[in-house]
Formats: sequence, C-alpha cells, structure tokens
Amino acid sequence: QVQVVESGGGLVQPGGSLRLSCAASGSIFIIHAMAWYRQAPGKQRELVAHITRGGLINYADSVKGRFTVSGDNAMNTVYLQMNSLKPEDTAVYYCKGTIVVPSTEVYDYWGQGTQVTVSS
Repeated sequence: QVQVVESGGGLVQPGGSLRLSCAASGSIFIIHAMAWYRQAPGKQRELVAHITRGGLINYADSVKGRFTVSGDNAMNTVYLQMNSLKPEDTAVYYCKGTIVVPSTEVYDYWGQGTQVTVSS
C-alpha cells in the first residue's frame, strides 16, 4: 500500500505565495519521480512541474520563473513553491508519484488533490 497526500492549498490574493507539500509513504522501494498537476474547472488536467530522482526538473511554460519544485533526497516529500500567483493558477493541484514497490513493479500513485484559489 502506497499513499500520496498533498497539503498546503488555500485562498491567496493575486501576487501572493503558497507552498504545497506532497508526502509519499507506505510500501515504497524507490521513488523514480514526482510531479505536480493541476485541473481547473472545465479544463483538462495539466502538468505543472516534474522532478526526477536524478534531479531533472521541468515546468509548464505558464509557471516558469514563478513556481519551484524541490524534494528531499529520497523524494518522500516534495514541495511546490508558488510565487506571484495569478487568478488563472486557480485549480485543484494533484501530486503524482512514480514509485517502485518492493516487488519491483512500477506504478503511478495520485494524491487526492488540494484546492488553490487565487482571488482578491
């Protein structure tokens, strides 16, 4: 059993900042990568940021220069620092872990999501 849990969402004014956290726990052998996605009402889920165990990072063009993804060495916990937030960043933010379980099989595990609302 593997659990992925996000936290840190909330209401923030335009131009403000939030930091989201994502914690993976349970029967984990190794974490290959973690990613943040978001889904706004009426829109498809989109990739926001991705970080691999080897330290490779990529961002959606819409958040480059404003969002920063980071994680601890084992990547059991990753963070998404969001600065200069805009109303269009309003969405439910999801964390996904690409995780190797003890049987050496690889699965994607999703968290339940955390709401981020940017509004004055």
